[in-house]
Amino acid sequence: MEKDDSINVLGGPLEPCSNAPVTGFFRDGHCNTCDQDHGSHTVCVVTTAEFLAFSKYVGNDLSTPLPGLNFSGLKPGDRWCLCAARFLQAADEGCAPKVQLEATHIRALDVVPLSVLQSYAADPA
Repeated sequence: MEKDDSINVLGGPLEPCSNAPVTGFFRDGHCNTCDQDHGSHTVCVVTTAEFLAFSKYVGNDLSTPLPGLNFSGLKPGDRWCLCAARFLQAADEGCAPKVQLEATHIRALDVVPLSVLQSYAADPA
């Protein structure tokens, strides 16, 4: 699998999202993506209790540990490369978490308008 260029939604270099827990489609700490990343794990978010509950409710439990997969489960405040469509769904439902724009891959814009991402910016750019 060949990674797309590591460019963020603001046109700059893609910054790390998280190494604790390790995130990303490639588990490299960045929201890098490629054509095989059908979920587009490109939006770097700062999780909240409300978002984690919403995600579990809609079928993607991110908070329960899965030791067999070396996944300790997310807790509020963790940064995570979220699927772009799930972020947009959470935004539409009013429970989207904050976004780290510099760590969000430009391919997120294939699904989520920049204005929506900016409205949830953790550090407004």
